Amino acid sequence: MDKRTIALLAAFGASLIYAINHTLAKGVMPTYIKPFGFIFLRVIGATLLFWLASIWVPKQKIDRSDWLRIFGCAIFGMAINMLMFFKGLQLSTPINSSVMITIAPILVFILSAIFLNEKITWLRSIGILLGFSGALGLILFGAEVRQDAPNIPLGNALFIVNAASYAIYLVMVKPLTAKYHAITLMKWFFLLGVIINFPVTISEFNEVQWTSLPHDVIWKMVFVVIGTTFFTYLLNVFALKTLKASTIGAFIYLQPLLAISFAMAMGADSLKLIQIIAAILVFVGVYLVTKKPKKLT
Repeated sequence: MDKRTIALLAAFGASLIYAINHTLAKGVMPTYIKPFGFIFLRVIGATLLFWLASIWVPKQKIDRSDWLRIFGCAIFGMAINMLMFFKGLQLSTPINSSVMITIAPILVFILSAIFLNEKITWLRSIGILLGFSGALGLILFGAEVRQDAPNIPLGNALFIVNAASYAIYLVMVKPLTAKYHAITLMKWFFLLGVIINFPVTISEFNEVQWTSLPHDVIWKMVFVVIGTTFFTYLLNVFALKTLKASTIGAFIYLQPLLAISFAMAMGADSLKLIQIIAAILVFVGVYLVTKKPKKLT
């Protein structure tokens, strides 16, 4: 099996774990643990796992010139990204979250246009408008009343912040993957993530009644820490060594299909017409934005 195939399988594995996470993480918040407390559990657990794993990989010294980028990766990938997603998931629904995160590739393109002078064509402009129309539709019209989703419009808006943060993280981390081992990067990202998240998350973490947690809640928490945090970040950084950041980003498109299927199979969510329309608008928008323009001959 060649390197590219292995990298593609790693990216698919990360997407599958993320898709399952939409439903499992929703199932324990906020009854057993609040979203910010859950984030502290994620980063502290992943930090321990990555530092333990680093015992078996070659020791690497980080160049002084790379520390600012590493700190930026920790802010966008291990703080803003996680905090906004889990808070949004508490307020909204698993299907909404899986649809909203697909707007990330459009945000990557907008950032590239601003900072890298990437050309915006009429076709891409239409794609941006369609994608954001779908996202805006979910925010404004997807507000059905649900006991487990107290503020769907706000939750959906937080998913956009999450998608933007994840897009920035993917772009920032790409150059580092060529220089350092994946575990070397992750151990520093998450250690910094613990420090950055601590002031915001520790109060909710301390509220958890650890001794009275049901067994099914414990295994869901373990899945989020080991699967959604440790393995997904490791798999994505491993895949980035071979694949482009935009290719990794494209795997986000799989998450709605996988997440919706899992959520409906588990009886945790149901598909509404507004979600179908929003998903179509977002997918068409992303296609137009990421479609390579034809070269003139």
